[in-house]
Amino acid sequence: MEKEYETYKDSGIEWIGRIPMQWDSIKLKFLGYLFSGLSGKKGDDFKRDDSEFNKNYIPFTNIANNSVIDPNRLDSVEIFENENQNDVKKNDLFFLMSSENYEDIGKTAVLKIELENTYLNSFCKGFRLNNQDEVDASFLNYLLAGDIYRKILSIEAKGFTRINLQMGKIQNLPVIMPQNKSEQTQIASYLDYKTNKIDALISKKETIIQKLQEQRRAIINEAVTKGLNKNVALKDSGIEWLGKIPENWPIAKFKYFAKIRNGKDQKSVLVDDGKYPILGTGGEFGRASEFLYDKPSVLLGRKGTIDKPQFIEEPFWTVDTLFYTKIESDVVPKFLFYLSTLIPFSLLQESSAVPSMTQDKLHNVFLTKPSYDEQLRIVAFLESELDKLNVLNQLNLKQIQKLKDYRQSLISEAVTGKIDVRDWQQPNN
Repeated sequence: MEKEYETYKDSGIEWIGRIPMQWDSIKLKFLGYLFSGLSGKKGDDFKRDDSEFNKNYIPFTNIANNSVIDPNRLDSVEIFENENQNDVKKNDLFFLMSSENYEDIGKTAVLKIELENTYLNSFCKGFRLNNQDEVDASFLNYLLAGDIYRKILSIEAKGFTRINLQMGKIQNLPVIMPQNKSEQTQIASYLDYKTNKIDALISKKETIIQKLQEQRRAIINEAVTKGLNKNVALKDSGIEWLGKIPENWPIAKFKYFAKIRNGKDQKSVLVDDGKYPILGTGGEFGRASEFLYDKPSVLLGRKGTIDKPQFIEEPFWTVDTLFYTKIESDVVPKFLFYLSTLIPFSLLQESSAVPSMTQDKLHNVFLTKPSYDEQLRIVAFLESELDKLNVLNQLNLKQIQKLKDYRQSLISEAVTGKIDVRDWQQPNN
């Protein structure tokens, strides 16, 4: 059990409280400067795999999913000789300035290695230290990842369908740190060791969840494309991703299952105590005073996250990045939802920079259409089978959350000086 520091002082920052006597507080803008990601790029600049002008860039997901930039998770974009773009350097930090949810906004990741001719995506800002002899970039990254700073940056963010963070909010953010860089490095090393062990446990749990998801998809695929009778004669559907289907099953375009409709801007109906959920591609993010549609519906992403269909049975409002469906009377709504989870959205998307979908493309996707009664039986079977997987899934999710909570607590305690790790030594094993 790590001990506390000998003496503390008031940090002068209400939401920080006490800090060790030999620590200081300073605004982030005095430690370095922010720089922009890619600018002036068009969708076509990201699609030319064989271009001689291709350069690597760090995508949004590399920052959202990692605390340290993964050099094996880079994308490519055309950068021409006359362009004035900011390349990235070792020990740069990167902020997510725009996101579909408050969880990701303001999140940081650090680049620990040198990457030549590599750039940053347009949704992010880079932060470069003025003097790396005085500040440890990894410590600063851990500090900004702690609970206190994550909450502050989330509070400062604004937006509805897309959450945005202003540069000034980051530049004027007060940060605390030991005066001695070697102490910063020691804290970062301690956290590297501890979080790596926690992350390894989380990874094992995530592998279990991934296998459960694969099993879930396989069960759905078998039921909605082959039916429940294992002895039924099959025929070639003529659609590659559907494969063979029962002989007596027709296939039909999506437009004969449901009519796809656009969502609408939510500003006129947004209220704190609204009766109806406002839904985007990331799920519910507000409440509405009115509903846009009040029957069971399959919701499909129009822009952003397009490969995660949602199902809702209560009255709702969808924003303009999310389609809703008016389902035909001869279709069981939940059956259409399960079918929709199998659609190969990656083959239909309109843009690689910001994935998007059109009504026309979705309306013309071929699906299996058994009789209404058979749809009901398939849905009943799937609800029973998937409930068993959901129990296991929830158990692992709860265990992951406990590990993540412990990880966050450990980081916060170390980077705010609640524990003293100056004498800590990494075990030999």
